[in-house]
Amino acid sequence: MTAEDLIATLSRDLRPVPRHALLRRVGLGLGLGVLATLIAVGGWLGYRPDLMIAMHGAVFWIKSAYTISLAACATVAMLRLSRPDGRVGGWLVAMLVPVLGLAAIALGELAMTPRADWLAMWLGASWTVCSRNVFLLAVPIFAGLLWSVRRLAPTRLVLAGTVAGMAAGAWGATLYCLHCPETSALFVLTWYTLGMAGMAALGAIMGPRALRW
Repeated sequence: MTAEDLIATLSRDLRPVPRHALLRRVGLGLGLGVLATLIAVGGWLGYRPDLMIAMHGAVFWIKSAYTISLAACATVAMLRLSRPDGRVGGWLVAMLVPVLGLAAIALGELAMTPRADWLAMWLGASWTVCSRNVFLLAVPIFAGLLWSVRRLAPTRLVLAGTVAGMAAGAWGATLYCLHCPETSALFVLTWYTLGMAGMAALGAIMGPRALRW
């Protein structure tokens, strides 16, 4: 059999991939994970009773803008890594923008707060559980993203797993905002980010195992 015959045999039963199949698959995995996490927030932690009032304030949207921007960058990077060429572009570097922006806000808070109150502002009332909650809430989203990416064609498995974990952590942190009453940018920068980083680390560990195809 010649090389041309082999290629013809292998390609005989190939079917065209539907347009936007990648986006639909990732959207399905992400959507199911987000739905499960929303149910977990309501059933496990509970939505903050003043949520509607909080949504009229700037603090809620600063927190949400931080987590959503990280989630968006990580999700786009994950989509790019789902292809065999595995080119991320500048999306990972772009994640520094919200981090530096929130850090600037946190420094402004420190400048306007007496030193005696810095520790209380940093720890808030829930520092012992915040990172853990963000991590746990991200688990269903992480599972949905792994299911999505596994059926695609990632080649850089550690990086793909890391970015999927970061995306899941950031989306989980976004939904955690519906429960968390903390208002300090320093608190969010520390404990939210720690929870997201933990999920990214889990993704780095699981990527080579869960995404192998």
